[in-house]
Amino acid sequence: MYLKKINLKNKTALVTGAGKGIGKACAIALAEAGADLIIISRTQKDLNNVSRIIKKFKSRCSTFVCDVTNYTHIKNIINKQKKIDILVNNAGTNIPEHFTKIKKKNFEYLVKVNTMATFHVAQLCAIKMLETKNRKKIGGSIINMSSQMGHVGGPIRSVYNMTKFGLEGLTKGMAIDLAKNNIRVNTICPTFVDTPMTKRFFKSKNFKREVLNKIPLGRIAKVSDIATAVAFLASNSSSMITGTSILIDGGWTAI
Repeated sequence: MYLKKINLKNKTALVTGAGKGIGKACAIALAEAGADLIIISRTQKDLNNVSRIIKKFKSRCSTFVCDVTNYTHIKNIINKQKKIDILVNNAGTNIPEHFTKIKKKNFEYLVKVNTMATFHVAQLCAIKMLETKNRKKIGGSIINMSSQMGHVGGPIRSVYNMTKFGLEGLTKGMAIDLAKNNIRVNTICPTFVDTPMTKRFFKSKNFKREVLNKIPLGRIAKVSDIATAVAFLASNSSSMITGTSILIDGGWTAI
């Protein structure tokens, strides 16, 4: 047989920013593939909604309200888990501002969420993965949610660019350090995705037109496009893929 199937039975996946949008879709997709879930968000109501859906797939689901920038809290949550096989390091944000008008507090907040918290979650989960004695045999997967803006520049996004380009470098370094333990590390790099966070941007007809003109396929991505790629990277179907990116950008970076 040459076709490797996406099968995550007996795997436990942790997803940050799992209450809405991409994180929610990724958590549900992993449950569809058979994984048990640990989902983290800042809003219990959102977590309850996602958990109900996950349990319909007969998967176990633990929910934790946590801001990933709170290192002590996120460390306690991760350390208390029996095991983690998969991390979807999804929590992140953006505050669009022209480079000359970037506010210091916004700069520091983006770095805190997109860089520092992302690093800490990845490190804590990697350490937890290594506690499993047969980790090299069963493998592990860390998926850092990056962006097409981790590969190309964009207007009013210089700090976001900085954090995502940095995440691409972090991912490659992690992949090398963790390879001997068969823990693979990759990024997913979406274009603009139809989520609650992007809806406010697309209220501007000019912005929407400019975005679609840069995507050769002529449409923005759906959360299912991202979730399917995440499930692939989480599974043994991608067992020879590490230290790289999957660009889900409709051809944006091909131009």
